[in-house]
Amino acid sequence: MNAPAALPDPEQFVHWLRTVAPYIHAFRGKTLVVAFPGELVMARRLNALVQDISLLKAMGMRLVVVFGARPQINEQLRLRGAEPRYDVSGMRITDPVALECAKEAAGELRMDIEAAFSQGLPNTPMAHSEIRVVSGNLVSARPVGIVDGVDYGHTGLVRKVDADTIRFALDGGAIVLISNLGFSATGEAFNLTMEDVAVRTAIALDADKLIFVTETPGVTDPDGRVLSEVSEADADRLLSAGALPADCAGYLRYALRACQGGVARAHLIPFGLDGSLLLELFQHDGVGTMVVEETLEALREAGPDDVGGILALIRPLEEDGTLVKRDRGLIEREVENFTVIEHDGVIFGCAALYPYPSDGIGEMACLAVNPQSQNLGDGERLLTRIEQRARAAGLRRLFVLTTRTMHWFLKRGFVQAGIEALPQERRNLYNWQRKSQILIKTL
Repeated sequence: MNAPAALPDPEQFVHWLRTVAPYIHAFRGKTLVVAFPGELVMARRLNALVQDISLLKAMGMRLVVVFGARPQINEQLRLRGAEPRYDVSGMRITDPVALECAKEAAGELRMDIEAAFSQGLPNTPMAHSEIRVVSGNLVSARPVGIVDGVDYGHTGLVRKVDADTIRFALDGGAIVLISNLGFSATGEAFNLTMEDVAVRTAIALDADKLIFVTETPGVTDPDGRVLSEVSEADADRLLSAGALPADCAGYLRYALRACQGGVARAHLIPFGLDGSLLLELFQHDGVGTMVVEETLEALREAGPDDVGGILALIRPLEEDGTLVKRDRGLIEREVENFTVIEHDGVIFGCAALYPYPSDGIGEMACLAVNPQSQNLGDGERLLTRIEQRARAAGLRRLFVLTTRTMHWFLKRGFVQAGIEALPQERRNLYNWQRKSQILIKTL
C-alpha cells in the first residue's frame, strides 16, 4: 500500500501563491497561443499539458491551441507501406497518400485533445473545469507549388486566419483548437506546418504571447545553459551564425517572425519538463527562452502606478523586521524617491533615495529584491542607479541604515560610522530600539 502524499508546508504554499499572484493579475484577459508538435503526444505529455492549459483558462486567459502531427503522419504512412518525403529544409512533400495520412492523423489528434479537455473526474486537476473547445475551418491556405523543380503537392502555406471567428469563440469562453490542416477556396485541403499556423494565428490575433512547447530545451549558450531571454537582434545574430541545432534554430526562426509581426512575447519551452508551461509563465526567469523586441527588464524611476508593486515587494521584509514598516500613504507621497526594476510588467526590486542637500548627503532606503531574483545582480544595479541619482543631485556621500545586510554594503564600498555622521534631521529620527548599523560611502 502506497504511503499518502506529504502535504505541502502551509506557509510555503501561501508564500508561493502570493508570489504568483502578480502574474495572474498581469495575464488575466491576455491572449495566448500555445503550440505543440506531435512529438509531445508521442511522449505521452498531452494530458499534463491539457491540465496546465485548463488552469490558465481558469485564471482568465484567452487560449488558442495549435497542434502538429508529423510523427503521426509518418506512422500512418508506415502502415500503408509508404515512405515520408521531405526537401532539404525538412518541409514535407505531400502527395495524395500523404494528404490522406495527414487528414487521418489530424482527426485522431483532434479527438484525443478534445477528449482530454472534456475530463472532469473528482480529485483531479480537471475537476469542475467544464471547458468547451471550438475548432473548424479557421485557416485558409494556398499551395507551396513547384519550387526549384520540386512539386510539393498538397503541402501548403497559411493564406489567412479567421481572426474574427476566433475572437468570437474566445469572447464566449471557449478554447480554440487549430490543426495543421488548411483549406482553399476551391475546397482542397493542404498540409501545413504547425509553426507556420501558430505564428500566423498569433500575428492575426495580435496575441500577447506565442508559446512553443517543444522537444528542445530552448536556446542555449556555448556552456549549455538556457538563455532565459533573447532580443530580436540577438535572435537574428544567433540564426545568422548557424551554430544552433537544427530543431532549435527552426523554432527560434518562427518565434522571431512572430515578434517581428507584432506578437509581444514568443517562448520556446521543453515538454520534457513536467509543468514547463506554468514554470515559464509564473517564475521570474522561467525554464525556456523568451524572444522579445528588446530586453524586458527595465531599471527606472517609480511612478504612482508602481505603489502597489512596491508594497507587495517590501511587505514580507517589513513583517520579518528587515525593513521599517511604511504605510501606503507614505509610499504614495514618496514614490518619486523610488527606483524600481521591472520585468515583464512585474516589479522585482526597489530602492529609495532621500536627499539632505544642505549636508551634501543622501540616504538609500528600502532596498528590496524579490527572493526569486536574488543573487542575479539586481541589488548592485539598484545601488548603482541610486548612486547616479545622488551624484546628479549634487550629493557627495550616501548612507544606509541596516540591521541584517551590513556585510553586503561593506563589500560595496561602505564603511561603518557613528550616529554623529548622520545629518541632524535624520539623527533626530534614529530608532534606538532597532539599533541599525550606520554605513556611509563617499561618491
